[in-house]
Amino acid sequence: MFTGIIEKFARVSAVSDAIGSRRLTLALGWPDLQLGQSIAVNGCCLTVAELSPHEVVFDIIKESLEKTNLGLLNAGDEVNIERSLRVGDRVDGHFVQGHVDGRAILRNVVATPEESRLTLEAPPDLAKFIVPKGSVAIDGVSLTVAAVRANRFEVALIPTTLRLTTLGKKQPGWPFNLETDVLSKTIVSWLENQRGMQ
Repeated sequence: MFTGIIEKFARVSAVSDAIGSRRLTLALGWPDLQLGQSIAVNGCCLTVAELSPHEVVFDIIKESLEKTNLGLLNAGDEVNIERSLRVGDRVDGHFVQGHVDGRAILRNVVATPEESRLTLEAPPDLAKFIVPKGSVAIDGVSLTVAAVRANRFEVALIPTTLRLTTLGKKQPGWPFNLETDVLSKTIVSWLENQRGMQ
């Protein structure tokens, strides 16, 4: 479980592809990090597979590669990083599971001195979970939905978010990892199931 509050971003130092999987190495050092721990990389919960003082290695399986943008990363790219939530920590964002639902394509960026407003297009099967003033995680960043029109939605990024995450560096066409709010998914799925039983 995560909160969508990015702790830092890390640079990809190496990628190694095999049939149906990928090994991702990040230039990342945390003194108390241990093998087997969970880290959200661009919002996708990954398990630490190898560890050295200055690098962390993750193995990514086929399903994660198909649903996320992790297969598009190259050496030199930066990713958003968050460690798992500890009991008793503040939840400054919202509850994020690290289970990416799919990709939301960046369609437009409008920047002003106060904010950058991003327009994203969600897959139709996920758009029903996105509501105005609800929460989403985009590449692991907890954001409030500013507007919704059909399967397109907008989020507003303040200067702090632009400085502390990689979101402001993306160009139209980038497929952000999208995790819709677990509460919306639960409620909508329950209502759909009830309707199907009638």
